[in-house]
Amino acid sequence: QVQLVESGGGLVQPGGSLRLSCAASGSIVSPNFMGWYRQAPGKERELVARFTWSTGTNYADSVKGRFTISKDYGKITVHLQMNSLKPEDTAVYYCNLQNLRLGVPRDYWGQGIQVTVSS
Repeated sequence: QVQLVESGGGLVQPGGSLRLSCAASGSIVSPNFMGWYRQAPGKERELVARFTWSTGTNYADSVKGRFTISKDYGKITVHLQMNSLKPEDTAVYYCNLQNLRLGVPRDYWGQGIQVTVSS
């Protein structure tokens, strides 16, 4: 069983910063990628940023230059540093991990954490 524990988030004013963290534990045989998605009310869940073990990082166009995803060395933990936050960044943010077991991918999700950008 794989567990993802998210932390960070909260309420911040426009232009402010927040840092999200996600730590994975359990039977993680071969992690493929790990990152963050978000879902705003009435909208579909979308990719925000992702770290892929084989190819590195990628970001949604809407957060490029403002958000940075990083990974702790030797741990299955990722952080999302969010700067210059905008009201449109308000959403529930979900940590995602894809693990490969005998070549079969399986996705795991965190419980979600609220980020609200408002004055």
